[in-house]
Amino acid sequence: MAETSETPGTPATAPDPSDPPPRRSSWRHIGPGIVVAATGVGAGDLVATLIAGSNFGYTLLWAAVLGCLVKIALAEAAGRWHLATGRTLFDGWHSLGRWTTVFFAVYVVVWGFVYGAAAMASSALPLQALFPDGWSLETWGVVCGLVGLAFVWFNRYAVFEKAMTVLVGVMFLVTVYLAVRVTPNLADAFAGLLPVLPDEKDSVLNTLGLIGGVGGTITLAAYGYWVNAKGWTGPGWMRTMRLDNRVAYATTGVFVVAMLFVGAELLHSSGVAIASGERGLLDLSEVLEDRYGGATAKLFLIGFFATSFTSLIGVWHGVSLMFADFVARLHGDGTGRGSGESVASGERQRSWAFRGYLLWLTFPPMALLFQGQPFRLVILYGVLGAAFLPFLALTLVWLLNSDRTPREWRNGPLSNLMLCLAGLLFVVLCVKQVVDQPWGDFF
Repeated sequence: MAETSETPGTPATAPDPSDPPPRRSSWRHIGPGIVVAATGVGAGDLVATLIAGSNFGYTLLWAAVLGCLVKIALAEAAGRWHLATGRTLFDGWHSLGRWTTVFFAVYVVVWGFVYGAAAMASSALPLQALFPDGWSLETWGVVCGLVGLAFVWFNRYAVFEKAMTVLVGVMFLVTVYLAVRVTPNLADAFAGLLPVLPDEKDSVLNTLGLIGGVGGTITLAAYGYWVNAKGWTGPGWMRTMRLDNRVAYATTGVFVVAMLFVGAELLHSSGVAIASGERGLLDLSEVLEDRYGGATAKLFLIGFFATSFTSLIGVWHGVSLMFADFVARLHGDGTGRGSGESVASGERQRSWAFRGYLLWLTFPPMALLFQGQPFRLVILYGVLGAAFLPFLALTLVWLLNSDRTPREWRNGPLSNLMLCLAGLLFVVLCVKQVVDQPWGDFF
């Protein structure tokens, strides 16, 4: 691969990939997009969509679809940076200044600690509901964390991708089945594609939250790492990457629309309310059991588990890759040449940094399962999580409009528009998150 410049701000040159890309995009190459979309759509996203359908019917269907388009733009930009420059995203961030290193270091430590507990608890909830006479929620959470750790530790990307694809298939079948089962009103659904705001207090912020919250996590930034892990290096893979990304978020759109249908038809029409957070899905399983029987409820809980566990192992794999690249960059091994090849060959996954962060995601958070989440840590987690997506969107605008990116692969007008809109959206949501935090109790 051709050497890229290590000096921040110097023009980038496109890499010379050793493996020739296909002449045409092919469905058989699709994979990293499915991984990033499945990881980003967690149980909390499905609950948010359900509640939107429950409260507003089909009115905010357009917002859910727009949210998927925003994530397509973000993931495409991350993948384009990796392929066009041969450098990893963290290498690009580092070129913008040391402030990015400080932000990411604090973020990845605090976020990973709290997210580890949240992911294990979310995966444990449907298992406890499926086996009510079995283990406690905490025990199921520990088991899910250990299974995720072992799976990512001992398997390479190809096996990881296949497992994620199977779990996505389960999610897809379950959500589509439920959407068909509730018999959606298609006329109202098509009307919901018109951008109309509900006539209620805080409807603008609720709408922005739905747009920004569906499938949006740090794993959008991990997409480029999974692209490299797939073996895609160089601009010749650009068309394949874009097809992969669009198919993945079209699948995400199906999940989102299907759950909004369920919320609109099953909850809104009958005035049934569910809890916020992952426990809202347990409420839904009870509604499904009353309406359609135990088999449908159990099928839904299986889909709930698939949704949660894909997020768990996706973060265990993708964010650990990012952390390994972060550590390598601090040790002077973060150029695109070294990082991209290491991710693709699996060397990063065998590194002490990758495995160390896997352990950080798994074992310290287990204490939170048994003791409850420390209040101050949860506040920091919420603020840092809200700040990451504006950081991602705005730094991608910076990187992909500068001479760090080869001219032909820099942002066009549409990409700039989508990324700037995403950045503005996430800044508004970040400010709201910061304002809503109980800072008086923090100090």
